[in-house]
This record gives sequence, C-alpha cells and structure tokens, in this order.
Amino acid sequence: NQKQMGAYYTKEDITGYICRNTILPFLLSKVSGEAGLPALLPINGTNIERYIYDAVKTEEYLPTESEREYKARRQRFANIGQDAASGAIAQVNDLITYNLDIATYADDAIAAMDAPTLQRFYFDGLKPLTVLDPTCGSGAFLFAALNILLPLYKQALLRMDQLSQEDDVVIAQRAAIEAFQEEETRITKHANREYFVIKTIIVNNLYGVDIMEEATEICKLRLFLRLAYEIDDPKHIEPLPDIDFNIKAGNTLVGFATREEVKRALTTKQIVGSDGLLLAQGKLEFGETRDALAEIEQQLQAADKAFKVYQEWNLNGTSAQVLPKQKEALQKTLRGLTDTLDRALAQEYGLTPPEIKDSRKLNKPSKAENEFAAWKSSHQPFHWFAEFYGILQRGGFDVIVGNPPYVVYSPNKIGYAVEAQQFLTSPCKNLYAFTVERGLKLGHQQSLIGMIIQLTVMSSERLGPLQDILTQRGNLVAVSFPRRPESIFDGVEMPVTIVISIPDKQSSYWTTRVVRFYTDERSEVISLLHLTKHSHRINDHRIAKIGSKLEAELLSKIASQNKTLAFEINPDSTNIDKVVYYQEACRYWVKAIRGRPFFRRNGKRIEPPHGRTLGMITSDAAGFVACLLNSSLFYWYYSILSDCEHINDALIRDLPIPDQWNSSNWVQLYLKLEEDLKSNAKRKTISTKQGHTIEYDEIKAMRSKHLIDEIDHILAKHYGVTEEELDFIINYDIKYRMGKGSEEEVRDE
Repeated sequence: NQKQMGAYYTKEDITGYICRNTILPFLLSKVSGEAGLPALLPINGTNIERYIYDAVKTEEYLPTESEREYKARRQRFANIGQDAASGAIAQVNDLITYNLDIATYADDAIAAMDAPTLQRFYFDGLKPLTVLDPTCGSGAFLFAALNILLPLYKQALLRMDQLSQEDDVVIAQRAAIEAFQEEETRITKHANREYFVIKTIIVNNLYGVDIMEEATEICKLRLFLRLAYEIDDPKHIEPLPDIDFNIKAGNTLVGFATREEVKRALTTKQIVGSDGLLLAQGKLEFGETRDALAEIEQQLQAADKAFKVYQEWNLNGTSAQVLPKQKEALQKTLRGLTDTLDRALAQEYGLTPPEIKDSRKLNKPSKAENEFAAWKSSHQPFHWFAEFYGILQRGGFDVIVGNPPYVVYSPNKIGYAVEAQQFLTSPCKNLYAFTVERGLKLGHQQSLIGMIIQLTVMSSERLGPLQDILTQRGNLVAVSFPRRPESIFDGVEMPVTIVISIPDKQSSYWTTRVVRFYTDERSEVISLLHLTKHSHRINDHRIAKIGSKLEAELLSKIASQNKTLAFEINPDSTNIDKVVYYQEACRYWVKAIRGRPFFRRNGKRIEPPHGRTLGMITSDAAGFVACLLNSSLFYWYYSILSDCEHINDALIRDLPIPDQWNSSNWVQLYLKLEEDLKSNAKRKTISTKQGHTIEYDEIKAMRSKHLIDEIDHILAKHYGVTEEELDFIINYDIKYRMGKGSEEEVRDE
C-alpha cells in the first residue's frame, strides 16, 4: 500500500535534479581549490549563456506564461549574465544556487583538463565515488545517478584518448598518460567501452538499501537490464556483475551505523556471540580475554580486503566458477558478524538473546529463541557498520540521495521500534526525518545529501531538530512544491520539498518561492527554478520559502514590527462583533469573517468543525484582523511560512502587526468586503460519507479581489511597503489564484 508505506515513485526530472546537484558538485570539488570552479574553465560573460537553460534564455513566451512572468524571466537572464561578467559566479556551489546547466559545465570542464588534473578527477574522484540511496526502493535515484555518471566517464575516457595521442608529452604528464593507457587495456577486455563504463558504475559507484527485499531485487534487475542493453554481439556476453554487496535488504533505521554505537553496546551489555562465546563488558571470554570490538573489527577488516578482491574480479569478469566460492566465504563471515551485532542490539531492545546451539541438534526452540526470531523478523536490523565497513572506515558515503518514507512514527503502526537515543530527530516523529539524519551520519564532512521530503520540514515546529541539523551543516537548498494545482507525484497529492545539504563554514538558506505549476508547465519547472539566499527562520522552525531579494526585504519589514496580533486577542470575548472566524484549510484564498459563518448539520446550526475563532479586545481589532486575514499580504505570508495546506493558530498569533494599525477605519472596510463576499456566496447542501447532511455558504473570494486589493493598499501604508513590493503582493500567485480550480471549496468532512 503506497499510502501506508509512505513511498511514492519519483519522476526523472526530480531524481535528475537531485543527483545532478549533489554528484557533480562533489566531483568538481575534487579538482577545484577551496570549492572554486576549475581554473581551466572559469565562467564569464563570454561563455555564461552556454550554461543557462533554454527555458530561461528563450525570447519566446513559454506555455501559460504571463507578461509579468515573461519580464521577470528575461530580467533574470540578464542578471545572470551581468553576474558572470563581474566574476560573481566563481564557486562550484554557484552552479547550484544560480540553477545553471551543471551537466554541460562538467562535460566542458573535463574536455579542458590537462593530464594530471584528469588523472585526479578520474582515479581519485569518479571511480571511487560512492552514491547511496538508504531507502532505494526499485532504484529510481540510483538509475538517475547512473545516467549522470555515464556521460562523465565517457567524456573522461575520450579526453584520455586525446591526451594519450599527443606527441609532446612533458615529463610531469607521463605518469598520468601511463595510467590512462592501463585503463584502456582494461576496457579492451570487455564487450565495448559503454559496457565497461556502465559495469564500472554499477559495481563501484552505486549502493542502496531498502526494507522490502523484493524492491531491491527489482532495483538490481533494472541495473542489469541497462547493462545488458549495451551488449551488441552475443559472442561478447560476459557474466553479469554480482551486486548483492551493493544493493541490500534491511531496515535503514534499525541497526548499528557507527563504530561508536557498537562500542557502546558491547561495553555495557553481556552478549553471546555467533560462535557461542560470551561477550561481557566488551570482552570475549574463552580462556583468555580479548577486546570484543577489536575482535569484530579484525574480522571486518579481513572481510573488507576480501571484498575488494572480489569486487575487482567482479568488475573484470572473472570466471563464474571462482566468484561463487569467494562470495559464499564473504557472506558467511558477514552472517556471523551481523548475528553477533543482532544479539547486541536485541539487548538494547530489552530482549535476552538465546544461547547458540549446535545446529546438528534438533531441539524445540526456546522462548528466548522465538522472541529473538520474531524481533529480527519485525525489525529487520541492518548494521551499516558491518555491511559497508570499508566505505565507512574511509569516511563514509560521498553522496546520499533518495525519497524516504513519509510516515508518522508509531511502533504499532509501522511494526518496529526505532531507538530514540540514536536520533537527534526523534522528536520529529517521522521516518523521513530519521532517514535524513541517518544519511548524514553515513556520510562524511564533505558529503552532499539531497532528498525529496514532505513540505512540513519547512514549517512544522516538530521538525525543528531536523532543521537544526541541516542548518548547522552549512548551506541548505530548499525547493518547495505544494500539491496545487498539480502535484510532483503522479496520481498522489503530496506537498514536498527538495532539500540539498551542502557543507560550508557558514550557514545560509537558499530557497525558491512556493513552486506551483500546471501540467503544461511541468517540463520547464526545474529549469526555471530561482534560488535566493537569506537567513529567515521564524520562531526557530519556519524557514521562509522565498524566491527573490524583494521577498526577503518584505519579510524583514513585516518581522520588524514591534508587536504581534496576540496583543489584540482577548480569549474571553464572546460579542459577535469582537470574534473573528477563519477556516484552517487554505488553498488559494484565506476565508475569514467577523462573527461566525452559517453552518448546519442535519438541520441544526453548529460551529463549523474545521475552523477557529479568535476573540478580540475590540470590534475595531476584529475588523482589522478580518481584513488582514483576507488580504493577499497574509496569503503570501501564510504561503511562505506554512505547509501551504493549513493555517494554524500559532502562525496568526505570532503575526507581526503595525503599532498604528487602528489609524484606519477597518470596520467600515470589512463591512464593505463582507457584503461583497455574501453577495457572491452560494449556499450548498452536501451529504458526507458519515451520512450527515451539511449546509453551508461557499465563499467565492476571488470575486472580491478588487476589495481585497483595496485592503492591501491600506496595509501597505501601515507596513511601509513600497509600490514595487505592493505590486508583487497583489499579483502573488495570481495565475493560480484566479485560474481554473481556484474557487473550489476546501472542505474536509
């Protein structure tokens, strides 16, 4: 069940964007000093247009593009050119934050490399690169990674050929040329160059884990089919690579991820090892005392050495008779080690692992054995420390990508428990938060991580700990998509955010505005993304989704007010003229009135179940708040600081308001708006799934846009908003707010 598992298939434009903007910057940094662009290929006013997407630089109107959007896009194109000419685009990260065609740039950079630089890029960067999807499913992100890496290998090998054929090779380049020639010799042992490259990527670069074993099998099959596609002559068929050590089944969130976690468990518990020996207080006792962790690591080091040999044989197409024997020996070692770690972990969960019995004796399983087996079946522990020991010992995975499950954490619901003490994000209570944190732990200081997760990461107070981790790490890129008018996922309405964590000494947010699109606009959505740098994080959990300097300055003006709306609230007010009702669910128009709306269930007038009321100090305050909540200014504020689905009480109470708001006649303005809203409303009667008959007034707020604009003009004076900023507010999301589907009533019975 897709909804129950919280798993949604990610389309190629999203997987491609995430993989491009993690893998390529990481590799380019290998040949760049202090994250600067490769010296051989600086970006300037002459070559910048080559790296700007066609959708940005075209002089033609794009599908559904308004005149306002066209002018803004053309201005952005000009601004990028000016920045390039001034030398402002000088860092690898600038390729991400300017949303440039980083794939084309990487291709050109490789073509310009000299032999020593290419040697460093290829042998120290590309071939040893490790890309991990910790919840890989059927492999959408790993397949995208393959498609990103394939042209890099091909261009690098082409450049090797060119450099190897040069006659005037200087002494400093001879070592590199010899390395290139050795690589060419390795290629000739395979069906063709493309086959060699794809096989190298699959064996060397791609790693994945998923809790569903059948999903990992599909993932491996997809990669195999892609490799088999390159066989152009049946005579050249060679054994398919074994990637059982790359793509594995297990629970990403349950198990030991680091050496420190294993050490803590072994030195505080009594654990029976897989060989029947007692691990007590960190010591193996069998006649002589040995350190338990050292014993485990010694075996893992030996297994890692064996794996490297196996991997090399695997890549070179060693005889099918040899590999199974080596594989079985490796698997046997890992099974023994993981069993020991399972027993250690089981004690962390309060179980008493059973003693190891002679497998030749057919005894009835004990209670402890049954409990241990049931725990392993439900939790499916996966010990990263053992399963990917070599990679973690070398620092960790270089790039972590994926689409983790969007599931509220509840042991009863998901069928297993996560150790709270292992996760700083434990208070977030969502599996996607745990997965992002686990991914960061599996990487190293310079790793790039990119995932698509729920939009709640940008505004939920509960998600504060995850925001803290990502913020402290450096630059956080966030691209947010609500579920209206179209969802990023086909057939599933799910608001999401792409987050990319880029390590840096200083922390900054690079966000887009809320990215809405119609179906006709989907093909250009990624190319048109516009990121803006800012530091707006309101109340330590609302990261602003803004896409321009104008928005950043506008938010600063609002945030600079001396008091909040909470100062005007009196919870004891019951007078109808002092009460403001607002609907919590919001699509394109905030629904707020003074008093209480008409709502009848089964013939009885009741309080609407999906709204809230605010008691105000005065009737003037109620008029002001009703106008403010209906304004486009508040719609923008709500959009950039919420989940784009719900207006919660805290957002309203914390809304900054001007000191002299009461210098305008808000009651008169509100009564004018109220009359217009009522004249455009339509009384509706519906039947709910629960069998209730509901009567209510459906508000058509878009038909009162002219009066809402009048409200925004007055609010602008109070907040000190400029004419340019006011024009932006009045026209914010205008194409979608006034377009098809914008009047649909949001009701959740």
